Amino acid sequence: MVETLDDNKQHAGAPVGGPWHKPWAWVPSLAFADGLPLVAVMAVSLIFYKQMGLSNAAITFYTSWMYLPWILKPVWSPFIDLVKTKRWWILVTQLLLGAAFGGVAFTIPTAHWLQSTLFFFWVAAFTGASHCVAADGFYLLALDERQQAWYMGIRQVGDRLATIIGQGVLVMVAGNLQVIFRGSISYSWSLTFYGLAGIFILLWLWHSYALPHARDDSSRPIVSASSILSGCALTFRTFMRKPDIVLALCFIVLFRLPEALLSKVSPLFLIDAPHNGGLGLAPQEYGLVQGTVGMIGMILGSIVGGIAVSHQGLRRWLYPMAAAYSLPPIIYIILAYTMPESLAVVSVAVFTEQAGVGFGITAYMMFLIYYNRGEFRTSHYAMASATMTLALMLPGLVAGGMEEALGYRRFFVLTLLAMAVTWAVVARVRSKMGFSLDNDTD
Repeated sequence: MVETLDDNKQHAGAPVGGPWHKPWAWVPSLAFADGLPLVAVMAVSLIFYKQMGLSNAAITFYTSWMYLPWILKPVWSPFIDLVKTKRWWILVTQLLLGAAFGGVAFTIPTAHWLQSTLFFFWVAAFTGASHCVAADGFYLLALDERQQAWYMGIRQVGDRLATIIGQGVLVMVAGNLQVIFRGSISYSWSLTFYGLAGIFILLWLWHSYALPHARDDSSRPIVSASSILSGCALTFRTFMRKPDIVLALCFIVLFRLPEALLSKVSPLFLIDAPHNGGLGLAPQEYGLVQGTVGMIGMILGSIVGGIAVSHQGLRRWLYPMAAAYSLPPIIYIILAYTMPESLAVVSVAVFTEQAGVGFGITAYMMFLIYYNRGEFRTSHYAMASATMTLALMLPGLVAGGMEEALGYRRFFVLTLLAMAVTWAVVARVRSKMGFSLDNDTD
């Protein structure tokens, strides 16, 4: 979060190593390792706890708190520079992630499974956020600027693949194991998380060999903790003095309010039993619908959104993207009232709403980029991203309790009404800050 001279220079520290240290050998796998912990902690845990019999209120409350390490990431990320190298942090955190998910797997069959699994999920969350910090820094040190641009798309593919493997394949594996072991939910999920632990052990082994030793990758003990804290304070002061900061913060906090409520409850709705108002999908069906078909829809929506903004600017597409972003509450209201039994119908519905999310969220992410241009852009963007994650966490804490009080149908209606807040901040930003939303502004 501290702006340094590194933000203004080319990171051309050439890596030391042979052909297997080339970027194509480690960039995709590192991006995959970077995205998988968040998916496992925030998405897979929802399905796991639901199948273990936890209430919706408890599930959303416990899992939403796990956003906290990613919220605090900009605060502690400078301290990682003080100890060892980025490469060292990557390898240690991957090994710890394997141990953490192994801990989840080991404690599932025990009497105190809830407290134990929550503890190990928290360990995985803090370790995963630290891995993200180290990986982001390592890209800058081991790749020059041309390579950073060239491999950006590969990194995004690796991250999306992590979502498909985590939210899709792992959940389907857990469901198939339940069939094999005659409905033993705890044993099936224990084996699934052992498999996840094994994935991180394999990633650790591979990256121990494939990650290069970048010449600029070194610890920075000459930087004191007090100077880091002073830099954090400077970043906060300069961020709060940016023009139209109140309106920008309203946009950052409120634009994703409907999604923050819906994203925690919609997976529970898909797998909940019909007598509880859910669609009753099996884990295998959920993994296919949400983790695979839905993810493809989001990827396509994001690609189309990026192309649209790059050609005609954000101001032109702000309203259409807000309209696409309004699709998920409408689709879930339709699903809740019609209760379709056809998996194909549910798949088309989830694909459509996820494509709408992918297209609509482009407006939000591009706003963060455009608004934080200028001096301290890296640190200000990190602060805005942390605020975004906080805005997702807080509504999620109460989403499950609200659903239990209202029922799925009225809860989805409530999320649709919350879209009025999104449209209000979109209209205000476009009228007041429209001049800064074009991609040719600097």
